[in-house]
Amino acid sequence: MGFDPEQVVRNAYRVAEEQDVPGWIALFTEDGTFTDNSIGVTYRGQELGDTVVVYAKAFPDMHRELYQVYVAGNVVVVQLALQGTQTGPLATPMGVLPPTGTKMDAPCCDVFEIVDGKIKRFDCYPEGTIIFGQLGILDNIADAMTAR
Repeated sequence: MGFDPEQVVRNAYRVAEEQDVPGWIALFTEDGTFTDNSIGVTYRGQELGDTVVVYAKAFPDMHRELYQVYVAGNVVVVQLALQGTQTGPLATPMGVLPPTGTKMDAPCCDVFEIVDGKIKRFDCYPEGTIIFGQLGILDNIADAMTAR
């Protein structure tokens, strides 16, 4: 292995925080995937940049606080927190959540498969209910959303 899987992943978080969409997409293999398990959506190709755009718009100050990084061969597992203030609209499959002005600090677990120094598979497990709870909409999600 001529690359360090952990450094590939740490660089991916840096690129996402810089909101560098073309740079983010370039980190993936040609057939690479990113699955957001909180909403059950898998992104491929140019769609890989969608989540960077969505979260950058909703949480311009988005930070990923990395707590633990585990490496087993070409698989990297990261325990982290998603942190930021929702000052913009958050697009979801249920609709758009208008800005709440509320901070979130939600647990997440990410699993990466690295092949030849690129991300082949990225499975993200953010705690959606905690995020919605911290944003103050968990009790009435339907009324909080607007049409997409």
